[in-house]
Amino acid sequence: MHEIEPYYGWRDDYIASEDKRSPFYRRQYNEFEYTQKIYNYYIHPQWDFFGSSTLYCKVLFADYETNSAVIEFIGEWNDALHNDIMELKRTLIDPMIKSGINKFILLGENVLNFHGSDDSYYEEWYDDVKDEGGWIIAVNFREHVTHEMQQTGIHHFLHLGKNYNDILWRKLKPANMAEFFESLLVRSIG
Repeated sequence: MHEIEPYYGWRDDYIASEDKRSPFYRRQYNEFEYTQKIYNYYIHPQWDFFGSSTLYCKVLFADYETNSAVIEFIGEWNDALHNDIMELKRTLIDPMIKSGINKFILLGENVLNFHGSDDSYYEEWYDDVKDEGGWIIAVNFREHVTHEMQQTGIHHFLHLGKNYNDILWRKLKPANMAEFFESLLVRSIG
């Protein structure tokens, strides 16, 4: 797992640790020392800790003109034992919403498992963004992870599933991500 880096192809466009509105503003990274772990496995030092011991993230892009953010994840999303959604919502999502972000693209290729609890924080997140035309889309999550999310009822608040998998998002320009997913969302609903 230590070789899996967050996507770095957009660093010329955005770096969360240099964004004054980012919860990770001024975060320092040590490229030579691996200290963060998911269970007994070290992970790359570029991943950001937000309060969960099993799930880490990287804000790849935030655009305050389109009110959108792209967030990549790695690890095990565990709401049952660690209440990861509460940590994510309070530490990262709430500050982003206060900064004007209401469209969230969650990249889940490196999320290996999901253990659900209830959907309260997902509902709160959805309620926080829906009136401003916002949305939350889970992209490229593994099929078994998506299935578990649906069994927990999260699909009522996040857009996820086959319409949002197998997306070659790395080929897109970061400034076009919100527009691309908005059009995909309209086609999927319509």
